Amino acid sequence: MYLVLVLLAVVTFVVLATSRFKLHPFITLLLAAFATAFLAGLPLDQVAATISAGFGGILGSIGIVIILGTLIGTILEKTGAAITMADTIIRLLGQRFPNLTMSIIGYLVSIPVFCDSGYVILTSLKRSLCKRLGASAVAMSVALATGLYATHTFVPPTPGPIAAAGNLGLAENLGLVIGLGLVVAAFTAVAGLFWANHVSDQLTCGEDADDDQDYEALRAQYGELPSPTKAFAPILVPILLICLGSVANYPSHPLGEGLALKLFAFLGTPLNALMIGLGLAITLIRGDKRMEQFTDLIGKGILACAPILLITGAGGAFGKVLSTTEIGSYLGETLSSLGIGIFMPFIVAAALKTAQGSSTVALVTTSALVAPMLGDIGLASEMGRALTVLAIGAGAMTVSHANDSFFWVVSQFSNMSVSTAYRAQTMATLVQGITGITVVYLMSLILL
Repeated sequence: MYLVLVLLAVVTFVVLATSRFKLHPFITLLLAAFATAFLAGLPLDQVAATISAGFGGILGSIGIVIILGTLIGTILEKTGAAITMADTIIRLLGQRFPNLTMSIIGYLVSIPVFCDSGYVILTSLKRSLCKRLGASAVAMSVALATGLYATHTFVPPTPGPIAAAGNLGLAENLGLVIGLGLVVAAFTAVAGLFWANHVSDQLTCGEDADDDQDYEALRAQYGELPSPTKAFAPILVPILLICLGSVANYPSHPLGEGLALKLFAFLGTPLNALMIGLGLAITLIRGDKRMEQFTDLIGKGILACAPILLITGAGGAFGKVLSTTEIGSYLGETLSSLGIGIFMPFIVAAALKTAQGSSTVALVTTSALVAPMLGDIGLASEMGRALTVLAIGAGAMTVSHANDSFFWVVSQFSNMSVSTAYRAQTMATLVQGITGITVVYLMSLILL
């Protein structure tokens, strides 16, 4: 019980410090990491090492991806390519439902791409659509984020769901998880879209204040715009490569196990794919002094992503402390003994997600924890195991808050205040998680 009180106290501190007292999130999260380490009894000689490992670990996994995605976005924005993309999307999908457009784009992109990377890559497109259609920046940000989040937690080949499926003995039947996951993800994406529409007229962010010129004036200042092919290539090519890399790494190796596997596995690594995307983005720079322009844009991109990297790293440090102490294991063991069927893995995953921030960690840890118990709770069949993966996925999105890197990616790239992000993004993920487990439960009544 003491550990639960520690967790509640620290989370309350983070929420109040960042929203009410306006303390910078980087310092807040570092203080939260130290406080949790001391209160939860982490040995003093491990505190600094654990915090450093968490900071470095999260930046080691997505730090360069954030930088490259920001650089690509900066070039797309400054060369007018984002304007071209916005015009193309509008021609294809129309102007009536901008939030739906962003949700669909996010839903598709995050099947192979981490939601953090997908949001970074698509930010410039979202901003251009906001300017083009005069839509709510908060609503479009939430629509994009929740669309990405839906498939990120339910649909292989995203690492979390595929690892959970493997832990539950479904490595050879990923098709079942993918098929059911796409359905549940669609419902949760719609739930996120509903919340985006709900807050559309209630919340604003820094992007909404950027109204010093109308869209046509903004478009005209770029002169001749790049073609749609050149404009979309820096985004679509990396996404395609990541897709092919994911397919190549399937357990059944559909592309073979020789040169094709090695090639696509290499090119499909997000870091390598985004480097190729950056190379394609460079071709958008026009004029006589292209190298000088490129250097200038790189400098602007690095300045833009520096605070995001610091906050993301501090969130990783906080999450690492939570996972290193006994808080996560205590919650998991306590909740797993309640005997409530398909809701048990959901509650365990939701508790782990809320405690340590990573959806992937919640998926992997919960699936490993509940795997030996599936027979006792009536979920040992193939279908039962697949539904358990999805119940864990629903828990792993409940909720995204201050210790989740995706929360800070969404809030910082959308120029949202922390309090706005809690009301918009955090509440949206709560709605998504409840929707997800409701759909999974109804599926279990029909399919089991």
